Amino acid sequence: MTGRLHVQNLPLTRLLPTLTNAEPLVESPNLAPRRPISAIRLEQGQYRLASLFWGLTPPWLEVLDHAPHCARAETLESRPMFRDAFNARRCVIPVSGFYVWKTQPRSKQPYLVTQVSRAPLLLGALWCRYHTTLTAFTDSAALITVPANLLLSPLTDRLPVVIPDHALSAWLNPDTDPQTLNSLLSPAPLELLGAFPVSKHVNNPAYQASSCAHPTGSMLRWAVSQEP
Repeated sequence: MTGRLHVQNLPLTRLLPTLTNAEPLVESPNLAPRRPISAIRLEQGQYRLASLFWGLTPPWLEVLDHAPHCARAETLESRPMFRDAFNARRCVIPVSGFYVWKTQPRSKQPYLVTQVSRAPLLLGALWCRYHTTLTAFTDSAALITVPANLLLSPLTDRLPVVIPDHALSAWLNPDTDPQTLNSLLSPAPLELLGAFPVSKHVNNPAYQASSCAHPTGSMLRWAVSQEP
């Protein structure tokens, strides 16, 4: 399950020319949960970028450490914590990549997963609002995960869901029907993502050097010859 994100040098205005930045993009080469995270939401018909807390915190949550940073797609409609947000409060988290860890006999090897073209990825997420006073509130989010595709399943069993650019409007629109939403909750196309090993320095969330994302090996990517 994804617990770190790579968010740097994202050309969001080129991707979404009408995007309004309520706050600057939160950038980090090694962004960990329970930190601010940038999300894109649909507000009054406009795409808007704002900072949210990474870890879903509904009003009844008593222990902040219990705030889930990921939600399994299979439980979105059955778990009360996720159901209302899935029905009406969806967002996307723009990233340049995300980290996964491959289990090995003596340790775990971190990999950075990116789009093969290195273009930004829009990760599907939920958000909720917790009012601290009548006028003050905190918004928080959790990524949605789906089973890993055939290419990346040797590294991890689950990955964040990737929302295609063409489906962004439908995903963010609170009136989109459940059938359309569920059709988007599927593993990424085999040719979309690649992954390469990186330094184990990324294991430490305090390590914020750009070298977090430097490859230490070749990229794992899908080839036409691998087609079943």
